[in-house]
Amino acid sequence: MMRIFSFYLLFIVSLWSNGLQAQEKVHFDVAAAQTMKQIYHLFGNVENQLLLERFPFDEGFKADYLNNTEQASQQKKYAYLWPFSGSFSAVNALMELPKKKREFQNVLDQKVLVGLAGYRDQKRIPVGYASYLNNAPVSDRFYDDNIWLGIDFTDSYLLTKKQDYLTKAKEVWAFVMSGEDDLLGGGIYWCEQKKESKNACSNAPASVFALKMYEATNDNHYLEEGRRLYHWTKEKLEDPNDGLFWDNMSLNGHIDKAKYSYNSGQMLQAAALLYRLTQEKQYLMDAQKLGEACYSYFFQDVTGQEFKLLKNSNLWFHAVMMRGFISLFEQDHNPKYLAVFAHNLQYAWNHMRDEKGLFYTDWTLKDRKETKGLLDQCAFVEMYARLAKLGY
Repeated sequence: MMRIFSFYLLFIVSLWSNGLQAQEKVHFDVAAAQTMKQIYHLFGNVENQLLLERFPFDEGFKADYLNNTEQASQQKKYAYLWPFSGSFSAVNALMELPKKKREFQNVLDQKVLVGLAGYRDQKRIPVGYASYLNNAPVSDRFYDDNIWLGIDFTDSYLLTKKQDYLTKAKEVWAFVMSGEDDLLGGGIYWCEQKKESKNACSNAPASVFALKMYEATNDNHYLEEGRRLYHWTKEKLEDPNDGLFWDNMSLNGHIDKAKYSYNSGQMLQAAALLYRLTQEKQYLMDAQKLGEACYSYFFQDVTGQEFKLLKNSNLWFHAVMMRGFISLFEQDHNPKYLAVFAHNLQYAWNHMRDEKGLFYTDWTLKDRKETKGLLDQCAFVEMYARLAKLGY
């Protein structure tokens, strides 16, 4: 059966490759590793293994994603936790490539985790990771920031069986669970210091985190938590018209109906994982319906292109959405969506890089900013590496 599947995948990849327009054909494993090394060359330093938030360093940059005017207005040279965590996901994805595993586990242990330790906050209980460095003034702690780390620690453990990674994942899980109460029938808040809303970005990935922890530990508690968080998010934040997911619900019941690719993408991944772990057909049906909805909403037809281009958005959101499409593909083996991602990444390699090998963020090629964000660059590494693992 495995031989048949491998032959089928090679056949699909061959069709995709033959369908490329006349342009440089890049090997995605090479693209991922080359870009990661350039990130460390331009954003990194050997003194503390921290990374710049922007390159070149932008003194006028304000972190508006913090929802904290005071903290955002303070100039900070090094990346906040969220962008830094993108390097964890990127290196993890590279570790999944057999020929890169040893090299990038060294990067994980000697660079990523050394830098990450600077964000670990032991002054507040439970222990969690703060949005900025622990040697700076106290900063907010975000549940979603920690969840992304928890997912990465769990993935690292599943790949290497190194116990320390699982220990750290369990520590993160305890912090995340401290962010839930009975208001709105449950659900995890977005920010520890601003318990005003319960967000898709803190509940959908918490479901994924729990399901991965079940894989790592075989403890049914995590499976049931993953299922429960999935259904809470689906009940509270699913748009009944198209099946995509709204951003958050305030404690007063108001719904912010913005739609971001990572929110729906994490629900897509949770549904696919639930199907794999339980074999309950409804979860596969949920995932397939949501996959088509994401494809219809977050990609667009562009004149002159034979494939749909990703819409302009936070690039890391799209990388997280791709995780969901990969989990779906692993269950139904439908290559439709990943082939389109592959076309987009081939297009990006040929048209969206500057002379330093860093990526612009505008898929329409109309807005080419000199300053590049760490998280955007890490998103490209992750996407190239994840598709390389599948043979693209």
